[in-house]
Amino acid sequence: MTAEPLEFPLSRRGDVLPPECAALREKTPVARVRTLTGDEAWLVSSHRLARQVLEDDRFSLPHTASPGAPRQYALTIPPEVVDNMGSINSAGLRGAVMKSLNPRADGLTDFLRATADDLIDDLLAQGPPADFRAGFADPFSAALHCRVIGVPFAEWRRLMSGLDIAFMTSAEPFEGARLNWYKDLDLMVRHLNAPAEENAGLLGRLAALREEDPDSTHLTDEMLATVAVSLFGAGAVSTSSFLVLAVLALLQHPELIGYLREHPDRMDRAVDELLRWNLSIGDGLPRLALDDVELGEVVVRKGELVLVLVEAANFDPEVFTDPERLDLDREHNPHLSFGAGRHFCPATALGRAHAATALAALVERLPELRLAVPAEQLVWRTGFIKRLPERLPVLW
Repeated sequence: MTAEPLEFPLSRRGDVLPPECAALREKTPVARVRTLTGDEAWLVSSHRLARQVLEDDRFSLPHTASPGAPRQYALTIPPEVVDNMGSINSAGLRGAVMKSLNPRADGLTDFLRATADDLIDDLLAQGPPADFRAGFADPFSAALHCRVIGVPFAEWRRLMSGLDIAFMTSAEPFEGARLNWYKDLDLMVRHLNAPAEENAGLLGRLAALREEDPDSTHLTDEMLATVAVSLFGAGAVSTSSFLVLAVLALLQHPELIGYLREHPDRMDRAVDELLRWNLSIGDGLPRLALDDVELGEVVVRKGELVLVLVEAANFDPEVFTDPERLDLDREHNPHLSFGAGRHFCPATALGRAHAATALAALVERLPELRLAVPAEQLVWRTGFIKRLPERLPVLW
């Protein structure tokens, strides 16, 4: 008799590794699950097989949005936007995007540190307890992405509040998702068409590209603004969520705050370990099979959905020595938190720089940082693409 598919996602808490991870990885590394939409999918939990899925072009990310494809959750992007994504991806925009995501851009390092210090100054002026997420992680991530995209920082609260809807996970489409998308799109179009002297960041590059490149004149306002909305959303929600959970991990291992303060030269290695440890990817990385593919002992059929369980792969003892130890000096660390293969996150270096700057400022200036409430009292958001506490109250 065929076993019933496992209900997925497994957990909404981001501070406790779901206990199912080890059992799945050891006994059923390619397991059948049922998603929020009621569709069935294959859940991949070992590092070796997860990497195979992420690196094999027969497993496609763009095709997961195709009409009729099995889904993790309902689309929060309007169908007409999904339809023109192919044109956007092939329009020669990669150069403009990659230049905007360059962590070595002039003045960016100083900007990030100054922003971190300003936010810490505000926290100190207000006094403890404070919500780390609202008082630091969200505005720090928003400041970076407003600069990268080319919108005034004054817009940050509006844009970040839109992410609460844009990255909501639901079994069915809902009206607010479409309205939310076009509200942010209209904002980006206004900045895209601002006078040249006011243009900056990615939007400035996109406006210039359309003016200067004959092969780009067909690009509409909506197509270019879609790139900006997508990059802001994916970047800001990912970096803020990671920073919240990275700080929570350090608060639960307070000796590591002292370690980082005494060994600032180890920050890059520490960021990689905190990325491995991070449980913010709540629903798995999706891919659609474009052909029949043998995956371990399972044949995944064309048109089936595959979900990569990153937290299980990142704690695989076949790859990571003593994986349940948070080791900020870990040398061998091929984690999959940024994905792998063709869809390896293009903002990887920028994300690392963002985290390293924030953590350096925090351990230097708030060495006594600690939780203001018991960890078990944190309220974890439900129905969201990231595992995230609604608030992270801290003292210092």
